[in-house]
Amino acid sequence: MTAAVGAVMGLLPHVLHHVGLLGGAVFVTGATGNALFAVLGIVFSLPLLRRIYRRFGTWKAPGLALAVFALMFSLSAFVIGPAISGGDPAPGPVPVQTPDPAQHDSHHP
Repeated sequence: MTAAVGAVMGLLPHVLHHVGLLGGAVFVTGATGNALFAVLGIVFSLPLLRRIYRRFGTWKAPGLALAVFALMFSLSAFVIGPAISGGDPAPGPVPVQTPDPAQHDSHHP
């Protein structure tokens, strides 16, 4: 079951880009994508958190596990992700200056 959930979570960004030209990108990029995957990560970790609670008999252990998840997710989303994506968008096209016709004729013999 854990492997199946991991496979689905790994394939989800790839599958979402097939939703449409911009549809998948909206769900996966920026704050929307970060929020979506944070919520999905917490929802899919609930069975694990319940199991940890039953094993230790206190909410401290699941709380610590959730804090570690939040820390690792934040590190991935706000530090590693921007570092590997380049951060700065590609510059737009640079306008080309057309020469004045009078200047063009001046350099011909």
